Amino acid sequence: MRPYLFPVLFSILLYLSGCSDVAPPKIGFDTTNIPLAPVYTDISNWAAHPEKVEYSDTIPSKEVDLQGALPTEHAKADVFFIHPTTLMGGKTWNASVEDEDLNKKTESFAIKHQASIFNRSGRIYSPRYRQMALGGFYTEDKRSMAQALEVAYGDVKRAFEHYLAHENQGRPIIIASHSQGTVHGIRLVKEFFDGKELQDKLVCGYLIGWPFPQDTFKSIPVCNEPSSIGCVVGWCSWQKGKEPNKKYDGFYDNAVVVNPINWKADGSYAPSSQHKGFVGPSYKKIEEQKVDAQAHNGILWVSKPSALITTSNYHIGDLNLFWLDVRKNAQERVNAFLDKFKLSEEESIKK
Repeated sequence: MRPYLFPVLFSILLYLSGCSDVAPPKIGFDTTNIPLAPVYTDISNWAAHPEKVEYSDTIPSKEVDLQGALPTEHAKADVFFIHPTTLMGGKTWNASVEDEDLNKKTESFAIKHQASIFNRSGRIYSPRYRQMALGGFYTEDKRSMAQALEVAYGDVKRAFEHYLAHENQGRPIIIASHSQGTVHGIRLVKEFFDGKELQDKLVCGYLIGWPFPQDTFKSIPVCNEPSSIGCVVGWCSWQKGKEPNKKYDGFYDNAVVVNPINWKADGSYAPSSQHKGFVGPSYKKIEEQKVDAQAHNGILWVSKPSALITTSNYHIGDLNLFWLDVRKNAQERVNAFLDKFKLSEEESIKK
């Protein structure tokens, strides 16, 4: 593990276990003190991009019939990945995309461990953005939090608009996100896909690690089959048998939970024998058939993957616990989309 990665993982684990050491910013949001906005024509403002060699191109192992990243020229779909919070502490409300240390943390954690899941499904685009600091989620100052999140989403939206205008060229799209990234991902899907012309290009929205109600989208359904397309999935992972404490009251009410082992939204149990595999913090090995999973009151109950884990909130592992499951599923959905498109094209020619 790279030396700068461990503090990031440790800080997140403290946060997820309910520790209050991560304080909100001590001053209110100040519009005169916002970091400079990223310019997305500059490739350095992308944490992952097909024209860069970076962590999204990697795989943890060549075991378990695992193929490497799909060559760009062979990719027929795109993945727009919105990374989770990597800015800890409470000194500022929003991150600077010019913070090199923070960029390294983002790349070695979120891009390497999460975005890489999708490198067999399409070209990966992941923008740097002025993310809100983790401490912002603790604040009582809801106005400042809303303003900081607006800055962050504004960047994600501009990056996506740039991608659509200059990169997409009519290709099918996966939207993938985690945690704060999903806060923005939900909004992005609503604004650009839900009932819009672009909805026909949506392969799937993997909106992970932030609960959203069943009726969030007007025209986009929740996926209930592993090959369903034009739909969304979501889940928030907790230790099997444990319940979120009172500070989460109402947070998971009526939330979408799609089981990432059997890809059902019907609450059915998926045994560990069906679990394709997780990847741990070392990013060196895929562990097969280690966890089972089942929806429970708006969360995903997951059996304990390791005796070393002491927190019951598995948020940091929402994707890594199902690394190979998500990887294979994304490929399956892309193939289903392309097959449907090919069939529609053939029917159109016959007419």
